Amino acid sequence: MATRDLERLGQHLDWNLLRTFMVIVQEQGVTRAATRLCLTQPAVSQALKRLEDQLGRTLIERGQGRFRVTEAGEVIYAEVLEIYGNISRFGVLVRDIREEISGHIRILLASRIHSHLFDRMLERFHATHPQVTFRLDVMASADVHTAIQQKTGSLGICLMREPPPLVEHALFMRQLFRFYCGPRHPLFGRRDLSLNDLRGEKFVSFTSDQIGGVLSPLTVFRAQEGIESRVVGASVNLEEVRRMIVAGLGIGPLPQHVAERDVRDGLLWPLPPEEGVAPVDIHLLWNPAAKMNRAERAFIELCRAAVEAIPLDRRFDAEAVDAWIGRQFEAA
Repeated sequence: MATRDLERLGQHLDWNLLRTFMVIVQEQGVTRAATRLCLTQPAVSQALKRLEDQLGRTLIERGQGRFRVTEAGEVIYAEVLEIYGNISRFGVLVRDIREEISGHIRILLASRIHSHLFDRMLERFHATHPQVTFRLDVMASADVHTAIQQKTGSLGICLMREPPPLVEHALFMRQLFRFYCGPRHPLFGRRDLSLNDLRGEKFVSFTSDQIGGVLSPLTVFRAQEGIESRVVGASVNLEEVRRMIVAGLGIGPLPQHVAERDVRDGLLWPLPPEEGVAPVDIHLLWNPAAKMNRAERAFIELCRAAVEAIPLDRRFDAEAVDAWIGRQFEAA
């Protein structure tokens, strides 16, 4: 492409075409991209064609059952992510200049993250920096990955099967999942149960409890043990999975430390195996390429310091957490 053509392209390229292309890649298809963008499928296909025509390159190879981002498409996608992230940060950058050392922190979390460590960090950080504002949004782990890639969130706390590209991560805590049933279920209160008693029972779980999902260890365990029960309910939200279990729709998995209070209150009953089903890791995610305000940088550094200093097996230990938090903020 000649220099004059490149200059003309830079002046006239439509950002909406780039955004549409970005969503097509993220959704791995035109149909799903059209749904997310609230557009028709032909409109999305036409936008992709216009962008490819303007660039003079094929960005996505499509056919029956085939979807592949070309080498040129991968290059453009990486650049579009950078552009999108920078544009989305304009408000943060301006606010940071105006507010000096204060700032806004947006934290994206998977549902029902129970962590004394996270709670104490929020508490002490706010007490030390009262001008900092927070926004906590709950969403599916896959959406957290995308948002951190696009730099629309400061920090993600979520499940992760494989590290998403362009982000850094640290293991925050390890949850042990176990099967439970509610008080209306015929297995409730029984202590003489084995895994064999669970076979054939109706099942509720998370939408990511499938091969390739972030909760695939649960799927593998059920397959290995022959617990291929009919799934009667599913949700991306832990609270809604818990609701279905308590309501008696079926047995289902929950993190053991989350379910402890419900077990004590008689709302849930733990089922075999006693050693639990599978450990599932919760990770911290952040984007090192994001232009962050001082509050964001300070909070992420606090989180990183916590996971480096507190052993993994003691991050549910309130005494160990409180002692570390006290040392971190004693001079403040």
